[in-house]
Parts: sequence; C-alpha cells; structure tokens
Amino acid sequence: MLIITIKQGKEKSILAGDPWIYVSAIDKVDGKPQERNKPGATAIVQSSSRQFLARAAYSAKSQIAARVWTLREDEPVDHALIKRRVQAAVERRAGALRAADPQALVQLVDGEKDGLPGLLVHSVGGSTGYLTCQFNAAGVDAWKVAIVQALLKATGCPNVYERCDELLRKGEGLPVIWRALAGDEPPQRLTVREGGRLVPMDIRTGFIYPR
Repeated sequence: MLIITIKQGKEKSILAGDPWIYVSAIDKVDGKPQERNKPGATAIVQSSSRQFLARAAYSAKSQIAARVWTLREDEPVDHALIKRRVQAAVERRAGALRAADPQALVQLVDGEKDGLPGLLVHSVGGSTGYLTCQFNAAGVDAWKVAIVQALLKATGCPNVYERCDELLRKGEGLPVIWRALAGDEPPQRLTVREGGRLVPMDIRTGFIYPR
C-alpha cells in the first residue's frame, strides 16, 4: 500500500473536502516502486503527524498527484465502493433520464460530484441507446471494468463506448483510446438534442457536424 505524507498545513484543504491533491502539497510517497509507478494505485494519505486523512488514487505523472476517494478510514476502495457510487449517480439522475427526449444527451455521472473523480458518463437513447464514458483520471481508469459492469446493471443499456479527451489523459500518463467497452459502437452520426436544439453529432468524439 502506498502512503502519501502531506506537508504540514496542507491537510486543511483535504479536510475541507477538496478532492484534488497537488504535487506541491506532498512531502513524500512511500511504497514499492511498482506501486508508485502504477497509474491510479490506491494510497493512504496522512498528515505530517501521521494522522489518517484519506484514501486516494495516486498518479505519479500528473500535477494532480492524488484524487481523494474517501475521507473515511473504515471505507475501503474496492469493487463494492465503485459499484455503489455508480449506482447512486445513475439513481440520482433517473428522473431526468426518464423525462428526457430520446434524442437528448443526458449526463449520468459527473466526476468528483459523484465521488468518482475524472469519470464523465453520458446517455443517449436510454436503455436501447448508448453510454459514452470519459476516464479522465488514473483512478477511475484503473477501475474501468468495475465501472462498466456497474453501468450495465444500473442503466440496462448494453452499449458502452469509451470516449477520449487526449489532453487530459496524456496529462495523467494514460494511453489515448477510443473503443467500445460493451455491446455495439455508436454510429458515426446521430441526431442529438443539445441545449434545446437538434444537432448532428458523432457522440464518440463530441464532434458536431456543420449543417
């Protein structure tokens, strides 16, 4: 297990609920080299006096060196936590999804707001349509399989596609990938309702075609 020790005084923002821990706030990182070099490895975050602060996903190549999963010492970061948070995020927006136009692009997971730092998930077409996912941080990327399994169960949608923000993923030291994670790949062109208007879009990339 990695242990991140925070510089004296820098723990205040963590305790206040800031989910991002920057390189400049870290005094040292202890652990085996293979763990330190593994993107998204779970780490215990402690104060300079060795008091528990959080569990976080560590990314040695990012300026945001760690993203907090939980401030609770008794809450492990495991498949159950990931699936629980995905389920809660989807349930939180279930009403909006049911009421939405079938062509509407509906956000189901909003990263840090849902306790899943760096994860963005959108739905179009409901349970017979497509989900697009952006894994913009090393922590959620490391839990990709569990996230996809939870999305399939929570939404009933069989088609999950990984959409890539090149800049963010490169900043995390992650490979740049576009691919189907489950079911079918979305068509290159769909008519999507966004901001009150219908637009032709490639939901795999977010590109809006000129009309």
